[in-house]
Parts: sequence; C-alpha cells; structure tokens
Amino acid sequence: MNFPYSSKKWMSISLAAVLTTTLGVGALTASANTATDAATKAPVTAPASTDKVAAETGTTTAPAAAEEELTLEKAVQQALQTNVTLNNARLDAKNADINESLSYKTSADMPAEMIESLELAKAKHVGNAQGEMNKKLNALAVTATEGKIKLGAQQAYYNLIFAKDDYDLKKQSLSRAETQLKVAKAAFDVGTKAKTDVLQAEMGLSGAQAALTSAANSVEVARMELNDFLGVDLQKKWKIVAANKQTAPITLTMEEAQKQALSKRIEMTRVQEELKLAELNVKLIEEYSALSTLPGRQARNNVEKAKLAIEEQKRTISKEVAQAYLNLNAAKQAIEFQKKAKDSAAESYRLTNLRFENGLATTLEVIQAEEELSDRENQYQKAILNYNLAVVNFETALGN
Repeated sequence: MNFPYSSKKWMSISLAAVLTTTLGVGALTASANTATDAATKAPVTAPASTDKVAAETGTTTAPAAAEEELTLEKAVQQALQTNVTLNNARLDAKNADINESLSYKTSADMPAEMIESLELAKAKHVGNAQGEMNKKLNALAVTATEGKIKLGAQQAYYNLIFAKDDYDLKKQSLSRAETQLKVAKAAFDVGTKAKTDVLQAEMGLSGAQAALTSAANSVEVARMELNDFLGVDLQKKWKIVAANKQTAPITLTMEEAQKQALSKRIEMTRVQEELKLAELNVKLIEEYSALSTLPGRQARNNVEKAKLAIEEQKRTISKEVAQAYLNLNAAKQAIEFQKKAKDSAAESYRLTNLRFENGLATTLEVIQAEEELSDRENQYQKAILNYNLAVVNFETALGN
C-alpha cells in the first residue's frame, strides 16, 4: 500500500487529532462549572432559534425575533400576574366573600338586647365568626395558590435551563463524534485502521446527531410549558438568565425549620381558626342553654376534633419539612459525587483516545467512552437541577 505521508508527517496528523479531541473533552458548559456559585447569572442562548442549529439538526427555522430576558425572579412575578389558575382563584375568593357577606350581614347587625335564645345567639355570633373566618380562609386559599404558582414557575424555569444545558452537552458530544470520525478516516487513509473503524465512527456521529435533534425538541417543549404556566404567548422567546441556588450548608437545624414552618404555614392558621369557631359554639351553648344537652355534648366533641386536627396538621407539616430538609442535603451531596464521576469519565475518554491513536483501542471503545462521558455530564447537570428544585421545595415547605 502506498502511504501519502511520511511517518513523521503522519505523527503530526495524529498529534493534531489527539489535541483536537482532548480540547473537545474539556469544553464543559458554563452553568455546570458555576453550580456552586451564589446566584450565578449567565445568558443562555436559545438553540432552536439560530441558523447553526438548523444546520446541525437539518431543520429550517425562521429568523429569531428579539428575545426578552427572563430571570428567576421575573418568571415568578410574571406567573403571579398572568397565571390563569391563580387569577381564577382570586376571582373565586372575591365571589365567596360577596356571598358570605350577603348571608350573615343581617344577623350580625342584630342588637345584643334582642338576643334571647341560643338560635339567635348563634345567628349573630357564630354566623359573624364564621363569616370572618371564611373571609380569612378565602384570603389564605389565594395565598396558598400563590405559593403553588411560585413553586411551579420556578420548576418550569429550571426545567427550561436544564433542557438548554442538555442541548449544549449534546452539541459537545456531536463535536467529539465529528472529531472521532475525522481521526478514523485519516487513519484509514494511511492504512493504520480498518474500514470498520470508520463505519463505527459514522454510527457514533449519527447517534450524536439524533440526540442533538431530540435535545433541540426538548428545549422547545420546555419553553412552551414555561410560557403556558406563565400565561403568556406559547411561542414567546426568552433569553434565559440562568441562576443557580447557592450550594451552602443549611443554617437551620431540622427542628428550627419545623418550628418556623409551624408558625408560617397557612394550613396551621386554618385549623386554628376552626378550633376558635368550635370553642365559640361551646361558649354560646353554655351561656344560652346547657352543655349537658345533645348539642352541648356534640359541640364539646367538635372542640376535641378541632384539637386533633391541629395535632395532625403539625405532624404533616413537620414530616414535609423533614423530607424537604433531607432531600436538600442529599441533593447537595449528589452534585459533588456527580462532578467526580464526570471528571473521571472525561479522563477515561481522553486516555481511550490516546490508546486509540497508539493502536491499543478500537473506535467502538472510544465511542463507548464518549457515551459514558456524555451520560455523566448529563447526570451532573441533572444533579444541579435537582438541587435547585430541592431548594425551592424546602423554601416552600417552610412557608416562605
């Protein structure tokens, strides 16, 4: 076989290919490298709106319109203004307040000297208390919905960031596959590798292209889901300003976190108000009738039930806080573990490439090492996403 290059020239080509491959391994996304920074902000470009993506995925896209910046805080504020579920909850609360005021206004205005029976006392005092409690609970229901909307907006925001980061990783994987194919072809041309190495590299490249197309689609789906949750145009483009939560140790102990949640969670306010209403009913029966009567005994039982409801709610909240606390700690540790795994996979890929250049590894082994690296990079990004969501869930469990 005739070799087009001298052995010295071939050595230069091999070294250049190794260098290119090694540099490809080291190119990690900015958001992954800055996961432990406090509120790091870095613009993330939407991939599906660029001509480069069209060339890589084989699709045709229209020129992108000017994109509005979207931070985590802005996403939450936008949801609080335009989320359909929240606006419906606000309107329902207003209607409930109107209906409640119509139902007890006449009895509440009754003069005290006209109250001569338990029925009239309940009509005035219990009806009045019930109306006020319902107004407070209606307001709390809106507040609870707002909390859920805040949580949902943050989750949708981070899901879009993860989709974009995953797309960037798939681009890196495609670049590595392209480099591997170039190396395999160069080796085949000079007779040091078989045709099967080229075919395997081509299969690896096809797989990387398919993964990139799927990732680009996932970005578009995540963007539409975010827009749907925010209550804006589904096709609206955003220039996402990524922000990772600070991976600092939790300053609160679990007991302190549970105590804080019990003082702030609206569920506790609801059951406490129900206890006050039950106790008022007992007081009126004692004043205008007798607690030994059937209604009196039932009223006292209702007080005990209200107390049990408070204890049950305390246990529920304490359990939720404990789970969120433990999940947050586990998510923080997972970032460190996944980073080590990713770094090891990157080094393994680099060494496998070197072995390939020296004829000690096959193209299939290189492809497998690249797939492992791609998977580890993805798991690392997912660990960052899970940590951010764990922080959001913990803050929600506290009642913030």
